[in-house]
Amino acid sequence: METVTPDPRRWWALAALVASMLTLGFDMTILNVALPTMAADLGASTGEQQWMADAYVVVFAALMLPAGLLGDRFGRRRMLVTGLGIFLVGSLVGALAGDVNAVIAARAVMGVGAALVTPLSLSVLPTLFGPEERTKAVGITSAASALGLPLGPIIGGWLLNHVWWGSVFLINVPMAAIGIAACVFLLPETKDPASPEVDTVSTALAATGLGALVYGIIEAPTRGWGDPLVLSVLAASVALIAALVLRERRVVRPMLDMTLLAHRGFLFNTVAATLVTFILTGLLFVLPPYLQAVLGHDALGTGVRLLPMMGGLLVASRLAPQVVARFGARAAVSAGLVVLAFAGFLGSRTTVGSGYGFVALWLTITGLGFGLSLIPAMNGGLSALPRDRAGSGSGLLMTLRQVGGAIGIALLGSLLAGAFRDRLDVTGLPARAADTAGESVVAAHLVAERAGAPELVTSANNAYVHGMGVVLLVCGTAALVSALLAAAFLPSTPPGSPEPEAPDMAAEGADARQ
Repeated sequence: METVTPDPRRWWALAALVASMLTLGFDMTILNVALPTMAADLGASTGEQQWMADAYVVVFAALMLPAGLLGDRFGRRRMLVTGLGIFLVGSLVGALAGDVNAVIAARAVMGVGAALVTPLSLSVLPTLFGPEERTKAVGITSAASALGLPLGPIIGGWLLNHVWWGSVFLINVPMAAIGIAACVFLLPETKDPASPEVDTVSTALAATGLGALVYGIIEAPTRGWGDPLVLSVLAASVALIAALVLRERRVVRPMLDMTLLAHRGFLFNTVAATLVTFILTGLLFVLPPYLQAVLGHDALGTGVRLLPMMGGLLVASRLAPQVVARFGARAAVSAGLVVLAFAGFLGSRTTVGSGYGFVALWLTITGLGFGLSLIPAMNGGLSALPRDRAGSGSGLLMTLRQVGGAIGIALLGSLLAGAFRDRLDVTGLPARAADTAGESVVAAHLVAERAGAPELVTSANNAYVHGMGVVLLVCGTAALVSALLAAAFLPSTPPGSPEPEAPDMAAEGADARQ
C-alpha cells in the first residue's frame, strides 16, 4: 500500500481553499436574500427569478467535469486562480447590469468561475491529506463554505437597505481578490498530466442537456406540462443526457468515469449528497420571500433570521466527525437525513400566523440535519476516489450535487409557483393585473398596493404559505426516502475504522475497465 508523505504546507494550503470556498458560500445566499428586492426593481417574475438563480447553477454543473480535468492536466492552483478571476469579472458585470437578462448573463459567467473553483478545491484534499486527516479537512472546508452562508444574508441585507441591489455582486470582488492572493501565496501546485483530455462534445452535451431539463421544469407551470414546447424540451434533455452517457461509456479515457459509479461507496454517498443539496437549494429559494413579503422583514432582517439554519449547520460540521467515529458513516448519514425529514415535515405545518419562533425552530433542525448528512457523505465519496483521478472524480461528485441543486430550484420553485397561482384569489382584478399578481408574492403585493386591494395581500400571503408548505412536505418526503436508501445501501463502515485508501480504488477501477 502506498505511503503518502504529508505536505508540511498542507494546513496553510487548506487556508487558501477556505478563502476560495468562503467566497462561493457567501455568494450562494446573498442572492437569495436579494431576489425579492431585485424582483420588485426589475419586474422579474418567479420564472425569471428561477433563471437568475439557475443560470449560475446550470453552468456550474455542466462545466465542473471539464474543470476538474483542466486542473489535473494544467495545474489545480492555476485553474483555481483562473476560476476566481472569472468569478470576479462576472460579479462586476452583475453589479452594472440594468435588466433581468443582463443579471442572468452575469450569473452564468460567475457559474463558469465557480465551476473551476469547487471541484479543484475538493480534488486538492486527497493529495494533501491522508485518510486520518481527511475527515477533519473536509469538515473545515465545509464549515468555511457554511460560514459564508450566514455572512451572505446579513451583509447582503445591510447593503440592500443602504445601497442599490448591484452592491450584492460588487461585494464579491474583494472576496475573490483575497481568495486569489491566498491561492497564489499559500497553495502548492499539483497536477496529473496523464488525466483524460477535455471532451468538447461531451461538455456540450452536458450543458445543453441540463439546460434543456431546467428550462422545461421552469416553464411547465406557466405553459402546462402537456405543452408541446415543454414536452419537446424535456424529451430533448433526456436524449442529450443519454447521448452523453453512451459517448462516455465508449471512450477509452472518459471524462465522465462511469466506473466510479459502479463502486457502491462512491455511488450512494454521491446520491445522498445530491438529494441533500436538492432539498437545501430549494429551501433557500422559497424561504426569503416568506420572510420578506409575508412576515414583512427588510433584507437585513431576512438575513439575520436565516441564522438559525446556518447555526445548526455550523454545529453539525463540528459534530459530524465525532458521530462518524462513534457510530460509523452509514449511521451518521442516515440519521442526518431523518433529522432533515423531520424538519421538513415540521416546517410544512407553518401558517401565516405561526410567527418567527416556530420558523426558527425548524430552521435550526434543518441545519443540523443538513450538516450531519452531507459532511459524512461528501467525505465517503471523496475517500472512494482514486488519487490519480481526484480532479475528474470530485468533479463528477460535485456535478451531480449541482444538478440536484439546479433541479431543486427549478422543480421546487415551479411547484411553489403552481400552488401559489392556484390558491391566489384575483377576483375583481383586471386580467393584466391578475396575471402580474400571479407571477410571485412580491408582484402580488405591488399590485395590491397600486390597486388599493388589501384583501389581495391577505390572499397572496396565504397562497404563498400554502405553496411553501407543499414544498417542505416534498422536501421531507425526499429526505425520508434518502434516509432509507442510505441505511439500506451505504457500505457498512465499523465505527472508528480508517477509510479505504485511494490506491485500492484505483485498482478496482482498472479491473472494471479491463
